[in-house]
Amino acid sequence: MEFLQPRTWDEALAAKAANPEAVPLAGGTDVMVELNFARRRPPALLDLTRVPELRGWTVAGDRLRLGAGVTYAELTGERGPGRDGAVGAGQLGVRLPGLALAARTVGSPQIRNRGTIGGNLGSASPAGDCHPSLLAADAEVEVGSVRGSRLIPVGEFFTGVKRNALAADELIAAVWISPPSGPEQFAKIGTRNAMVIAVAAFALALRPDRRAVGTGIGSAAPTPVRACDAEVFLAAALDEAGSWESRRSLPESVVAEFAALVSAAASPIDDVRGTAGYRRHALGVLARRTLTWAWLEYCRSGVAGAQEGSG
Repeated sequence: MEFLQPRTWDEALAAKAANPEAVPLAGGTDVMVELNFARRRPPALLDLTRVPELRGWTVAGDRLRLGAGVTYAELTGERGPGRDGAVGAGQLGVRLPGLALAARTVGSPQIRNRGTIGGNLGSASPAGDCHPSLLAADAEVEVGSVRGSRLIPVGEFFTGVKRNALAADELIAAVWISPPSGPEQFAKIGTRNAMVIAVAAFALALRPDRRAVGTGIGSAAPTPVRACDAEVFLAAALDEAGSWESRRSLPESVVAEFAALVSAAASPIDDVRGTAGYRRHALGVLARRTLTWAWLEYCRSGVAGAQEGSG
């Protein structure tokens, strides 16, 4: 097995073009497991850990550009470089709370220090912890090759079980994501409390600036998916009732219907971690909880804003 170690982005793209079957290696938290268990034997590994262009994050207009090498620990603010490579990664968790919540559920501190957002996307696992939050936030994936670069909406990036939309000569460069205008939440359920692959996961984003709702479902379909009908229903219910302005408590009927539509959006299977029926039930529970938490946060932010204004 050949081991390639480019030191710049251009070198990495050239190496991938010359070796299209080379498997990119970032944190190695997924790739090394497959190698250790002989599930994969690629002709070459393409080590991206020495490519400085993949590190850190920047602000571009009203969006953030997260380098593919940003780690889970940086997303949570546990450690690492922040904007433009400077210390201060905690700012990232504040700016992107939904993604930070998801990153905190990943493995152990050692895994969070090694695993990257680009590697998580590249593996395209239906159970990838960051995927639901990226879907809920309408993120875009920047990919590059010697032919140029392009942006792929994250909802179009996942094409099948552990398959993605990358061409053979392309690498993930970054993720583009807008900071939320309202609360974000993430929750997952597994067979134990920590270091666990999700049996089901759900992300929610409230977007009062657009009177819209974003969702993401993980580990309950061949790919991470959005609950589109649930999004449309909840946004319309909030709009028709004037809830965006009033911030009144949500009727139980709205919460229940939202949960039912989230469950219906999944297409789970039975496996060693759980049955399809259990996954659908769990998603309904997670949808109710995250909506309750997010709406309570939204209501409290309105009260705090009114008090500050009166002061």
